[in-house]
Amino acid sequence: MSDTSLTPPGPALPFWLSLTLLPLVAAGLIWGGWALVALPVYGWVGITLLDALAGRERANPDPATLPDRLRWHRLVTRIWLPLQLVTIFGSIWAVGATTHLAMWEEVALFAGIGVVSGAIGITYAHELVHESSRGARWLGDLLMASVLYSHFRSEHLLVHHRHVATPADAVTARRGEGFGPYLARVLVHCPRSAFAAEAALLARRGRGWWHASNPFWRYGALQAGMLALAFGLGGAAGVGLFVVQAAMAVLQLELTNYIEHYGLTREHLGGGRYEPVRPHHSWNAEHRVSNWLLINLQRHADHHTRPDRPFALLQTYPEAEAPQLPFGYPVMTAMALVPPLWRWVMDPRVAAWRRRHYPHISDWSAYDRMAAPAG
Repeated sequence: MSDTSLTPPGPALPFWLSLTLLPLVAAGLIWGGWALVALPVYGWVGITLLDALAGRERANPDPATLPDRLRWHRLVTRIWLPLQLVTIFGSIWAVGATTHLAMWEEVALFAGIGVVSGAIGITYAHELVHESSRGARWLGDLLMASVLYSHFRSEHLLVHHRHVATPADAVTARRGEGFGPYLARVLVHCPRSAFAAEAALLARRGRGWWHASNPFWRYGALQAGMLALAFGLGGAAGVGLFVVQAAMAVLQLELTNYIEHYGLTREHLGGGRYEPVRPHHSWNAEHRVSNWLLINLQRHADHHTRPDRPFALLQTYPEAEAPQLPFGYPVMTAMALVPPLWRWVMDPRVAAWRRRHYPHISDWSAYDRMAAPAG
C-alpha cells in the first residue's frame, strides 16, 4: 500500500540550493556595480569550493522509493517557473522604471539572470519534460520558452536520447572538437533535427507537419508571448535585455551538453546499428554540492540508461562502469571555454576510456569524425 502521508522535507532540502541564487540577482538589481559579481563568483567559485569541502557522494538512493516520498523533491521544480518569470520580467520592469543602473550594468545583470535561467531553469525544464505528467511538461515548455529554446524538448526526447554517442546526435561532442565549432553546429542542426523528428512522428500517425498537434506551433506561440511581455514591460530595450538573458541561458545549456558526452561513442555494429546505450557513454561527476544545485544532473549515466527515473533516485556508478569528470560542472563548463586546457585535461581521459571499454578497436578516425565506421 502506498504511503500517502506528507513526508518531511529534510532529505530534499539540499536540492533547494538553487533558491540561494535569487537574492544575488536582487542584489545586483538594487546596487549594481560590484554586487553584479556576486552571482558568478558564487556560482563558479563558491560552489566549487563547497564541492571540495563536502567531497563526493557515492551512496545511492533506493530506486524503488515510492513517489509519495519524493514530494518535496518535485516541489522545487514546480515552484521554479513563477520565480524565474518574476525574476526575468520583474527585472525588465525595474530597470525601465529606474535610472540607477548604467547600460553595462543592465547587460551584466541580465547575463547573470541568464546564468540562473540556464543552469537552473533549463535543468529543471529537463527534469519536467521527462515526466509523464502533462502539467509537468507544460511547465517545462514554459521554462524553455522563457529562454527562446523551445525545440529543446523535441530534440532531447526524440533525437538525443535515441542517438546519443552516434553520428546522428549533434549534441554529442566529438573528441578534439572545440566548443566554438560544436556550438555553431548544434545551433544550426538541432532545431532542424527536432522539427524533422516531430514531422516523422506525425507522419506515422497519418498527419502532416502542419497539423495542430505539432508542438512547434505551441513553441512558437509561447516564445512570441514571452517576447511580447518583455516589450510590454520594457519596450525595445526590454526585448534586448530579455534576449541577452536567453542567449546566456542557451550558452549554459550547450556548455553542459558539450561536456556530458565529449569523445564518448557507442560501438558501430554494422548496417547502421549501434550498441545499446550503457552507463559508460556519459561522463559522471559525483561532486556533492554541485549535484544538489543541479538536481543530480551530473549523475548523467543513469539518466541515459533510465530516462524515466526521477532525479532524486538517480544512481551513480564506479569508475569502471561510468567515466568520472575531475571536477563538477561549474569548473568543467568554464574549462570548456579554453580549448587547449580542455583537451589537455579531457583527451587523455577519452583515450583511457577507449582502452578500458573498447580494446579491440584500433582505428578511431571514423569515430572522431563521428561518421559511421565501415563494416
